[in-house]
Amino acid sequence: MKIHWLQHEPLEGLGAIEPWLRGRGHTLAGTRLFAGEAPPPNPDGFDWLVIMGGGMNVYQYRDHPWLGAEKRLIRETLAAGKRVLGICLGAQLIADVLGGKIWQNAEREIGWLPVRAVPEGASSPFAFPPETAVFHWHGDTFSLPPGSQWLAASDGCAHQAFAVGSRVLGLQFHLETTPDDTARLEEASSDALWAGPYVQSPDQIIARARENGPAAALLDHLLQVLEKG
Repeated sequence: MKIHWLQHEPLEGLGAIEPWLRGRGHTLAGTRLFAGEAPPPNPDGFDWLVIMGGGMNVYQYRDHPWLGAEKRLIRETLAAGKRVLGICLGAQLIADVLGGKIWQNAEREIGWLPVRAVPEGASSPFAFPPETAVFHWHGDTFSLPPGSQWLAASDGCAHQAFAVGSRVLGLQFHLETTPDDTARLEEASSDALWAGPYVQSPDQIIARARENGPAAALLDHLLQVLEKG
């Protein structure tokens, strides 16, 4: 399949998703929105859209004028019935396009923290294992968009994942983050760390990143479901 991915910030790359896709024989193309590149005008040229994370809000049109074109592309891709994966900001953008709401979460989540499967997601092909430690870096959250299925929650944020059928998946957290990615994020974003019940120290985050086997297994499962469609 042809995969197109949207990048909002230099450090928010595909991470572990890229070797997974290339290893399965898929081809990749991307748009660096932060660098002024225009997204595709329509979804005709790809089979699967991957929308990565970023520190901006879904409504910051003045600061990031490409958000309008990006949302149009997401809307058209969903309408065409193609595969769509959104991570962190990407999940919020999918939720917004589908009629959900985005707001500031009561707690910030930064670090390796568990997400848990919810009963509402048991019938989904994306059904989560009972509990998995995953990497978080967010302060916003979303409501479940109409027609979606709730998949996972955490102590600090109720809506961690949702799906629409077997071709649309939104994840508030990051499964793609490698140990090297984590170290680069910490080096570039140390000022963003603060005390809180769901915030870990840089040393804790980097140490825990070396033990991300369960998160990698969950990523493999979810990508396989999307690939099968």
